[in-house]
Amino acid sequence: MCGITGAVWNDPARAVDGETLRRMTDALRHRGPDDEGAYRSEFHARPGRDALPGVALGHRRLSVIDLAGGHQPMANEDETVWLVANGEIYNYRELRRRLEGGGHRFRTDCDSEVIVHLYEDEGPDMLGHLDGMFALAVWDARRGQLLLARDRLGQKPLVYRHEPDRLLFASELKSLLEVADVPREIDPRALDEYLTYQYVPYPRTILRGIAKLAPAHYLIYRDGELAMGRYWDPDFNVESDRPRDELVEELRTTLTEAVRARLQSDVPLGAFLSGGVDSTIIVGLMQRLSNQPVRTFSIGFPVAEYDETRYARLAAERLGTVHEEFRVEPQAIDVLEKLVWHFDEPFADSSAVPTWYVSELTRQHVTVALTGDGGDELFAGYPRYRAVRLADYFDRLPAPVRRLAAGRWWQNLPASPRQKSRLRQWKRFVEVLGQSPLRRYMDWISIFNETRRAELYTDAFVARLPNIDPIEWLWASAARSAGRDPVTMISLTDLATYLPCDLMTKVDIASMAQGLECRQPFLDHRVVELAARIPVKYKLRGHRGKRILVETFADLIPRAIQHRRKMGFGVPLDAWFRGPLAEFAREILLDLRTEQRNYFRSATVRRLIEDHQAGRFDHSYRLWALLVFELWQRRWID
Repeated sequence: MCGITGAVWNDPARAVDGETLRRMTDALRHRGPDDEGAYRSEFHARPGRDALPGVALGHRRLSVIDLAGGHQPMANEDETVWLVANGEIYNYRELRRRLEGGGHRFRTDCDSEVIVHLYEDEGPDMLGHLDGMFALAVWDARRGQLLLARDRLGQKPLVYRHEPDRLLFASELKSLLEVADVPREIDPRALDEYLTYQYVPYPRTILRGIAKLAPAHYLIYRDGELAMGRYWDPDFNVESDRPRDELVEELRTTLTEAVRARLQSDVPLGAFLSGGVDSTIIVGLMQRLSNQPVRTFSIGFPVAEYDETRYARLAAERLGTVHEEFRVEPQAIDVLEKLVWHFDEPFADSSAVPTWYVSELTRQHVTVALTGDGGDELFAGYPRYRAVRLADYFDRLPAPVRRLAAGRWWQNLPASPRQKSRLRQWKRFVEVLGQSPLRRYMDWISIFNETRRAELYTDAFVARLPNIDPIEWLWASAARSAGRDPVTMISLTDLATYLPCDLMTKVDIASMAQGLECRQPFLDHRVVELAARIPVKYKLRGHRGKRILVETFADLIPRAIQHRRKMGFGVPLDAWFRGPLAEFAREILLDLRTEQRNYFRSATVRRLIEDHQAGRFDHSYRLWALLVFELWQRRWID
């Protein structure tokens, strides 16, 4: 696991000098504390031939496989192909045997060297052979081109900036900001999307002119031009008609092999164990495949509503792991400042806080940790998928019944100010029943929905916004599974959107800030392809999701965990904004400096704060998003 950065330029005046490359690489030091490397070549004019662009490649390494070797940038024998890579290739040994059979000679036992020789043979077509999580850059001096690529599910990040006669790239945005002439201009559309989703979706970043490479995509820069392609595009409209027992058997085998592949490591390895279904399954399979007790880690908070440690303890006892349980009292303001620096752009998922703490404490014991990420999207685990199914039933009712159910009578019902109260959830569900399935789902997941954003934005900011609805990004992903039932369509849309932009961003940044590598067996592409084909009737039954997953691995999961309600991995934001963050949020959000940016109406922000602190409504997620954005500006913009 590493950090990569670099540039290619077609004009000597656009060169990235050695000192700038050093700063770009140093900005990623936290991602790779064990080693660093650089390669740089000047622009070469070649009479009678195309000029050879200049190139600069930087690398920071977290050593996991082949600790003594594996130094990057890494080259082939004649130094015409250079690589910097972040991630792990789990099938590198099989690929190596094939390449050695074709005459290639290896100097290390590192998985990254496989990429170099595979590229020599197949060019960009090599990407379909890589089984792993990665972001990589390959400089091909023979063709005068740079290849950038990102893994299928977006587990590893990659950002880039295309300028006249130059391309810049890096694992994290902060590395590109070390280049003196890179502007720091906020993209209004990206800000609008951030306040909708709680993250900035690809391909945008919060800064105009800097983009994220989408999952399963590659980019080729040559002669100053970009060409982009997709190398993995499974048909999500295909549903399996195989018997359930056959699917169970294949699921057991496929996920077991995914876990086995992710146990490769030359450093201490363990797992996050939350006490939920997904992490318990992963740890159970690890234990079955290991000849010694697996090391597991969980984190607890003093607020019972957010503390899962008793379930984690139950799973650890059942599976026989060596379990470490950490209890922390989050320091809201201190951790906010750390998150703002590490995440580079506004990121409002508050579960980044416990992810930060569990990564920090886990890194004291191991260097690699397996996680259960991906199980909810693949097996209909989120409670909101039940709402999607219920709304689908509503859509089938006669029109008069639908009009009555979607009427305004429900607004007069009293409800708790707490977002998670049953009546408030029901009112929010009924409120959008008259909308299309994707539009109402958008309303359910939005931090600020369309109405609230209209109340929040100043006229001056609205004038800067393009006439583009943030839902269009969801539409593009949903179209790939539009032939399926609504629950499957929405869950696979989450797999392509929410998972890489929120969950994987959160895990990557929070863990790499500590020098910890996290691996997600559920995101093995064979597991994903299989799960996507499984009919929803095997996943969501009654009020419980993940049924086929639980039934397949029932021998690993204590019954108390099989039947427990899902608990979000979060922190008590509502209490924070009435306690330790109350005065801080008021000072920052109502400050003249904040108001003069002219993005948000002060009266609206004041009303959100006052309604929350008076207990009239839980606006904690909205206040967190606004606070993170303002603190981000103060750290990175001015």
